[in-house]
Amino acid sequence: MTGKKIINLGIVAHVDAGKTTLTEQLLFFSGELRKKGRVDDGTAQTDWLSVERARGISVKSSSVRISKGNCHINIIDTPGHVDFSSEVERSLSVLDCAVLVISAVEGIQAQTEILLEALKQTKTPTILLINKIDRAGSDVGKIIKEIKTQFDPAVIPIDNVLKQGGRDCEIKKREFTDKDFFEECVLGLSDSAPALLEDYLAGVPVSADFLEERFKSALGKTQIMPVLCACASLGVGVEDLLEFIIRFMDGSKCLSNDELSAIVYKIEHDKKMGKIAHVRMFGGTLKNRDSIIIPSSGESQKVTQIRRVFGGRFTDIGEVKAGDIAALCGLSSIKIGDVIGKHGNWSSYRMAVPFLKVQVFPRQSSELPDLLAALRELCDEDPLLDMEYISEGQEIQINITGAIQLEILSSLLKERYNLDAGFSSPSVIYKESPQKAAVGFAAYTMPKPCWAVVRLKIEPGKRGSGLEYHSLVSNNDILLRYQNHIKTSVQETLKQGLYGWEVTDLKVTLIGGEHHILHTHPLDFFVSTPMAVMNGLVNAGTTLLEPMVKIKISAQEEFLGKIIGDLLLMRGEFESPIVRAGTFKIEAIVPVATSLEYPIKLRIITSGRAVISTRFSGYKECSTELGTITKRRGFNPLDRSKWILYKRNALT
Repeated sequence: MTGKKIINLGIVAHVDAGKTTLTEQLLFFSGELRKKGRVDDGTAQTDWLSVERARGISVKSSSVRISKGNCHINIIDTPGHVDFSSEVERSLSVLDCAVLVISAVEGIQAQTEILLEALKQTKTPTILLINKIDRAGSDVGKIIKEIKTQFDPAVIPIDNVLKQGGRDCEIKKREFTDKDFFEECVLGLSDSAPALLEDYLAGVPVSADFLEERFKSALGKTQIMPVLCACASLGVGVEDLLEFIIRFMDGSKCLSNDELSAIVYKIEHDKKMGKIAHVRMFGGTLKNRDSIIIPSSGESQKVTQIRRVFGGRFTDIGEVKAGDIAALCGLSSIKIGDVIGKHGNWSSYRMAVPFLKVQVFPRQSSELPDLLAALRELCDEDPLLDMEYISEGQEIQINITGAIQLEILSSLLKERYNLDAGFSSPSVIYKESPQKAAVGFAAYTMPKPCWAVVRLKIEPGKRGSGLEYHSLVSNNDILLRYQNHIKTSVQETLKQGLYGWEVTDLKVTLIGGEHHILHTHPLDFFVSTPMAVMNGLVNAGTTLLEPMVKIKISAQEEFLGKIIGDLLLMRGEFESPIVRAGTFKIEAIVPVATSLEYPIKLRIITSGRAVISTRFSGYKECSTELGTITKRRGFNPLDRSKWILYKRNALT
């Protein structure tokens, strides 16, 4: 590595808290820009897509690089709207640290809570930045109190805000040599460094330099959260934030300078270069013309170009080393999440959960192949879209998280591919889970030549656990290459259960089976495994699961009765509301299916005076009468004769 420190910094926030404006100011104060761009004018460096500039919101994560002194900082500016949480989710594993931006007026919002939880779970050192202190209604003290009561790490305010609520707002930075700040830091560090507090109370001299070292160490271990303030639009507090990052943050997530280790966190497509893979290097070095093994395909491919990306621009840098990020060209089969070289200890956190499905229609039937190709590219960039093409009815389905995402997809299809696509109304994605433990069995031994016997044990898992797969079978009974076929086939088959929905929260164990040294064809286990899985699901029975959301509503007390009535009609579960000074707050867990249109209804009945926030809350059991059963796509392995004919290409 070079002698310069490299920091990979994420800027995250609830929508409209000022992330992109902050990034623009950091570029300006570092000297990377001579003139600051503006989100409202569509000139921000990190909002470079046409759709972003037109709408004034970030929909893709974007990276820029600044250098100051002995430090390079790769800034990843992420979307704030909940519909694009998948972009934030994929960025978390590559960050050394983060700045979480909070509006000085709106305070802690729904997405703020999700981001704080994600940063905590991924152990990402985090600076909280209270932005927009110039706005009327700004209340820094109230927000700091709110943060302290809601979150675990010790919160230590770094700034004194002398004026707020106007364009003359001012900030005074506190120093470790200041007595009140010194004592506040000692108390804030008491949990992570109890000996420090004991020494201080006992009168043992503690230097400001020593306290600063302990502060930096605790921040790196996520034991404290410093709080800074700013008005990014005016540039107030931004230079202090930049100095704080350089002074206290480390680019620490590296395994080795020698052994190659990297993860793909973003995919883009270029008209000339094809697929472009954005990677974070945790170890080793990559150079132009290096060959690497693609994990998802097993093939070797050559890196044709290594780029340093700056918003919508790039330069060819020739090589990238441990600790840095770059974009690799030439890797046509690479996927998001692929690991290049050694797997590291990076952590991830699931934020985005698409619980809506829509059908996509070409405007003209002749455009179907082009639409499929375009959506496949977009699925490379966002795998959670999970496009499914049902050839029997020439039907295209994708998963989405919300209406804004659908609008952006429509714009991208038009701008990038010149395709006018239509979309059905969103329908809710249900899931299934086994009711009890059971065994599934299938013997595919006729008509020869074929031989593939599979015995699986299916057990319910914890809610939210997904699929857990194990094998207790030796290589002598079923060759390991066939066992890999079984595992792949189990995952594929579980996409449709007894009610047509994905089966989740279960443990599947291969407990028996056999291949035949003469009769087994390499593809036989792709025939028998789905029959065994479906047989096991019939024996276990499945329960329908429906997605739930947690909603928070604040409104005038006069609407309380009406809103409680609505929550009951939506099958909501809630505690008593908190009523204070003519207003109330209430939290409820409600099914997605009954609450999709409620924000619109709430706005109407309260004349826009109510505030509602929503976040995904998991899946919960529901009866088939309250849920939805969907039609099966393709041939059903439970219809043994048709299934075998279909898999042997004897039935279309």
